[in-house]
Amino acid sequence: MRTTGTSRTARPGAITGGALASLVALTAAACGSSTSSAPAASGASPSHHAMAHHAMAETARFGSDCGMVPATGMGSFHGMSMDPVVTAAKHNPLLTSFAADVKMAGLTGDLNSMHAFTVFAPANSAFAKLPANEMDMMHSPAELAKILKYHIVSGRVTPAELAHGMALPTLEGGSVKGSKMGSVYEVNNAQVICGNIQTANATVYVINKVLVPMH
Repeated sequence: MRTTGTSRTARPGAITGGALASLVALTAAACGSSTSSAPAASGASPSHHAMAHHAMAETARFGSDCGMVPATGMGSFHGMSMDPVVTAAKHNPLLTSFAADVKMAGLTGDLNSMHAFTVFAPANSAFAKLPANEMDMMHSPAELAKILKYHIVSGRVTPAELAHGMALPTLEGGSVKGSKMGSVYEVNNAQVICGNIQTANATVYVINKVLVPMH
């Protein structure tokens, strides 16, 4: 259906040491101010329990479709953590269409070699339900690359940062905005159906819609 071609994009630099140190400091401060209703174990202070709870929340995967990810093998959560993001995605049964479109857009090498970024990756079902006019845009490798870059932001975005509602600048040049409604995390108008997946070079949130830039 789609023509083939390549599209080059400049690789954004890795997070600087200062920015990373600031993020670590901010996280540590948040952990230190957290409280926990669980009783402290012998020899452990309540703040230690709060920090452990916070760390667990920041590393735990979540979402209604996480059960569709294999328990073992290259497409499993462990397997994905060993591979760069596009390689990891092509083995995950939720993300094979995303990986194929990244390849069609000529972005595989760029995304596999970048460091410390976040991908809001549409699930296979999200591509399948695109309206005809948006599907037509994805026939062009240049337009497809633009749309895919709109799903990529610099830095590994944590669930807490996603829920905070900050605007996240994308590789495409626009921005997306996270939110949390009850227990459901969202990006723009798309729900996260399996989130906080770690690959060797990126954090992945699988979403149920394709995000289309407005400009």
